[in-house]
This record gives sequence, structure tokens and C-alpha cells, in this order.
Amino acid sequence: MDASLFQRMAEVEDRHWWFRGRRRVVARALEALTLPPDAALLDLGCGTGGNLSMLARFGRLAACEADEGAREMAVARRVVPVEPGALPDHVSYPASSFDVVVMTDVLEHVDEDRPALASVARLLKPGGRLLATVPALAWLWTARDEAHHHFRRYTKTSLAAALDAGGLAIERLAYYNTLLFPAVVGQRLLARAGGRPYEDDLGLPPRWINRLLEETMAAEWPLVRRGLTPIGASLIAVARRA
Repeated sequence: MDASLFQRMAEVEDRHWWFRGRRRVVARALEALTLPPDAALLDLGCGTGGNLSMLARFGRLAACEADEGAREMAVARRVVPVEPGALPDHVSYPASSFDVVVMTDVLEHVDEDRPALASVARLLKPGGRLLATVPALAWLWTARDEAHHHFRRYTKTSLAAALDAGGLAIERLAYYNTLLFPAVVGQRLLARAGGRPYEDDLGLPPRWINRLLEETMAAEWPLVRRGLTPIGASLIAVARRA
């Protein structure tokens, strides 16, 4: 991801509806795992650290990030130390270290996702889980994906295949960002049809709209948990070390 985008992310991710909504969905997914109080968690690819405080509530948290500038911004939050590290071969934690590895919109940035997932499986304790979110549906690809240095968007089928190849057994795999999906589709298709270059979409809408969008996204969890979201702009997966 471009350095300027990391800077913009750091400026808004505590307030922007999309980051806040995703954070609430991930927190609900972690709550559903009923982890012990001393669970060992890794925020792998933590970016500028917007999820660190939330994740630290669930146990003993470690974090790593490949980009030096983003890592410095994450360290500045003073939640946990943040180590350098990049998938698949440059994550230095010992094997079988973690009960949960969390990757929020990270896997799409990795060129070789299957070796990366095999490395994640190595980091997990026996029975440990990966909790990952990724962008969905290749036909939603726009200049935004290019600006964010994405290699792919996933379907349930393609993500399931990658997880299986990495030695991870799926416990939960569902689309989310479903209720807002029509608006996302309209915005993306208009941008693509118009041939417009990527414009920063990290601006904050008016407060009441920002809150409404966040609440709409977060409210989906009961549907996601029951597998009642047939399509969405993102996917969430929980997969156990096989």
C-alpha cells in the first residue's frame, strides 16, 4: 500500500465507519471463539494499529507489520510492541506460538497466498485458529484495488481452496458487508464505467451518516454467524490448524 494511504488510514481508522464496523464484526467473531483469558493472539499485518486495543482485550497480544512507516504509527499507539514481519517467509515467531492469528484485509496484499497461509498454520498451536477478512468478488475490482496494491479479490470458493491448501480447516466462511452491498456495487461500477482514477475514499461523511453506516455494517453479525449472507463486499473466515 502506498505510504500516503497508510497515513490517511492512521488519521481516520478510529472514526471511519468502515474500520469501526469491521472492528466490531471481528470482535464478535472472536467472542464466538470463547477464548481463555490468557490466549495468545497475533495481529499479523497490523497496518497502522487500529485494531490493537480491541484485540488486546482477548488475551496476550503480539503484532507485526511489513511496512516500516505503518509499523511506526502502530508502535506510537503504545498498545503492544510491533515487530517487522512479512508473509510467507519473514515472520520470526516460533512455530505453534498462537491460539489465534488475526489478519484483517491482509491476504489480498500477499502475492502467494497459499504459502502465506501455510506459514500462518505453522504459527498456530494445535487447534489454533486463523481469523481473516478479505475483499470479495473479482468483478468489483477497480482502481482502488490497484492503489491499495491488491493481488486479488476472493469468492467463498477461492478462499476456501487457499485455506485448504495452507493446511487450515474451515469453521466459518461467510460474506459480510451485505446490507450495504448495493451501494458498494453502484459506486464501484460507476467508477469503473467512468474510467476514473482512484480517488481517496477515506474521507469522513457527516457524523450521523458515519454512525448509520457503522451500525448497519456491525448489525450484520447475527446473519453472518448463521450463514445467512449470500453475498457481500467482503468475506470473513475462521479456520483451524488441521
